[in-house]
Amino acid sequence: MGMSSLKLLKYVLFIFNLLFWVCGCCILGFGIYLLVQNTYGVLFRNLPFLTLGNVLVIVGSIIMVVAFLGCMGSIKENKCLLMSFFVLLMIILLAEVALAILLFVYEQKLGNLVAEGLNDSIQHYHTDNSTMAAWDFIQSHLHCCGVNSSRDWTSGPPSSCPPGADVQGCYNKAKQWFQSNFLYIGIITICVCVIQVLGMSFALTLNCQIDKTSQALGL
Repeated sequence: MGMSSLKLLKYVLFIFNLLFWVCGCCILGFGIYLLVQNTYGVLFRNLPFLTLGNVLVIVGSIIMVVAFLGCMGSIKENKCLLMSFFVLLMIILLAEVALAILLFVYEQKLGNLVAEGLNDSIQHYHTDNSTMAAWDFIQSHLHCCGVNSSRDWTSGPPSSCPPGADVQGCYNKAKQWFQSNFLYIGIITICVCVIQVLGMSFALTLNCQIDKTSQALGL
């Protein structure tokens, strides 16, 4: 019974992490593609590293490393790798909880900082190609103009701004999109946390099962 439970847990955890490793590869590849194409540019000049490509590369790399530890730890029945997998998942989960709390507590301050950063980047639209690419992409895809309105463009709105006097600013448009999709974002966040907790539980259970099997075999 112990051996069959060990094998079941081992392969469940292996398949579980293998799927995540593939997802991490896809995210990393897409992030590298965006960095090479430089389609989205830099929106916040004070944070030049904060681009979609960089974020995807970091997230994809973390997922691949954690999933690799889970795969190897489960298939090799290596307790050291399993505990490393458990600790990394726990750190990521705690970081996510801390980030959520900070976003909730400093929501207003964060919104003001974002608005200030966007207003600053508008001033460099005509002098920085990366900033121009970022604004053109956002305005054309969100159908918005400027930060709060088209009046933010002191020298006249660029061609990426949609026509019309009642066009909303990109900051308000993005804020409305987030509020209207808050439920779905919350559900996705909860699902990710549940998956992480399940992964931690599987790792601990498999680790304990390895100990029990070793003791039963007299190893």
